[in-house]
Amino acid sequence: MANKKIIILGAGLAGLSAAWHLQKKGINCQVFEKEAEVGGLCRSKNIDGFTFDYDGHLLHFKHRYTFNLVNNLLGNNLTEHKRSAWIYAYGQYSRYPFQANLYGLPSELIKECLLGFIQTTKDGKIKKKNLTFLDWINKTFGEGIARYFMVPYNTKFWTLPPKDLTCGWLDSFIPVPSLSEVIEGAVNDCQRQFGYNAQFWYPKNGGINQVPLSLARQIKNIYTNSQVREINLKKKEIKMASGDKEDFDFLISTIPLPDLPNLIKGVPRYIYNLLKKLKWNTIFNLNLGIEGKDSLKRHWVYFPGKDTCFFRVGFPHNFSSNAVPANKRAFT
Repeated sequence: MANKKIIILGAGLAGLSAAWHLQKKGINCQVFEKEAEVGGLCRSKNIDGFTFDYDGHLLHFKHRYTFNLVNNLLGNNLTEHKRSAWIYAYGQYSRYPFQANLYGLPSELIKECLLGFIQTTKDGKIKKKNLTFLDWINKTFGEGIARYFMVPYNTKFWTLPPKDLTCGWLDSFIPVPSLSEVIEGAVNDCQRQFGYNAQFWYPKNGGINQVPLSLARQIKNIYTNSQVREINLKKKEIKMASGDKEDFDFLISTIPLPDLPNLIKGVPRYIYNLLKKLKWNTIFNLNLGIEGKDSLKRHWVYFPGKDTCFFRVGFPHNFSSNAVPANKRAFT
């Protein structure tokens, strides 16, 4: 492997991580990135003293290895936060997650949600095999919670109705409280934390781009402004927009899958047709810098209702006070 030529396409987190781990093992590689800077969608911009991320990115660590890696990269520039997430629906704010924080919502809504959830506990455990996401929502939370939050929010977020989605990806992403926890959250303003993102980490200085920038500083042979125009798997060669060519023994691509059919030369028709069937979402991210301080200390708010075209608003000044100038705040 040491004598083989390895090329990595894309200097987002996946490409940089691959290069970092290879080079740590003494294996040389080259990284080609079409943009002028590394990071992919995990980049940040500083505009008039405001630090805006390309999209809402926070750090959650499922594995100790990943935490140790990022912590070693960022050192004192990594800060832990206890999540303050909210939902705006039915004319008021309630705590996230909806299913465990019904307190303060209209009484008829609370009643319907509680009765539905109680029924699911009577029905017993469910198996996710062959269930749609909508089936899982109804069987896990009942029709009330489904109607008032789960279905409208997820339809807005995924841009597809839950009946058209599978549910194999759900593990740990959607909190499932117990019946006693649902009741407690219906009769009291409960601050119990649920879910994988109950704690999160974020750079104290700079934006989320500090992660890829820190990785890149330890990686050799990163070439930016290097867009790939063609991949020839038979010749084991890539052609750049500049006209330059590079041969390889192994190729690691982190280019978005929908782009690959137009890059790989001689893709069999059936593979090309399968790749063209891939579906994906795009996100429009609007960043606003605003005068005045924020005393609420919320990190983000979900908007499930049809009366708003957006699904979430984040507050970067509450991730890091250094993300905004003095006496200002930011929405994203």
